[in-house]
Amino acid sequence: MNEIIFLIEEDDGGGFTARALGESIFTEGDTVDELKANIRDAIQCHYEKPADIPKVIRLHFVKEEVIFYA
Repeated sequence: MNEIIFLIEEDDGGGFTARALGESIFTEGDTVDELKANIRDAIQCHYEKPADIPKVIRLHFVKEEVIFYA
């Protein structure tokens, strides 16, 4: 695997959550920098062999907004 994609969302309680697409990897962080460090740690824990770790980590930020029409 050359690439892994994480879906990044803002948490209702503050901070961010990250969920890998196609892999069972989930982590969170209070800031984007903390989240990036936690993603790297989670990936290293998930893959047994360093050669299996994807070379590219893609972060897809999703922001949901609701507009009410009165």
